[in-house]
Amino acid sequence: MTDGRPTTTQEESDRENGIAEVEEYLGALFHRVRLTWKEAAASIHPELQPVGYRILGAVVRLRETTAYALADLLDTDKSVVSRQVRMLEEAQLVTSRADEKDGRVRVLSPTPNAIERVSAAKARQQSRLRDVLRTQPEADVRAFAGMLRLLSES
Repeated sequence: MTDGRPTTTQEESDRENGIAEVEEYLGALFHRVRLTWKEAAASIHPELQPVGYRILGAVVRLRETTAYALADLLDTDKSVVSRQVRMLEEAQLVTSRADEKDGRVRVLSPTPNAIERVSAAKARQQSRLRDVLRTQPEADVRAFAGMLRLLSES
């Protein structure tokens, strides 16, 4: 006889424990990502904040963009983006010019120095990841990629 609560099977219990473990390791992974951004930012400029590194990385990737587009892309407050862009300009990592269509809008572009430094930081990050994943069987790496895709699309 039960006390009215649903009974769980061992399989359900094991699945819940596995999900809890995934949640724990995702938290640890997010912490590691933030540390990686902090290290990458410091390698580019001593005053660059992790959010500034993310902004600079986006400018490098896009080649030309606006502060408004960056705020939207990174889901960050425009005032934060504006402060970081000013710092990036002062550090000569980003240049800006008036938009030909709307002179009130500034178009941001990375400097060659920024492209070189961001590329080097990304190469270090990719090397770390590849070093770890290369030690795993190919099927496990593909299964991991599939789970990441599932999580990123949910």
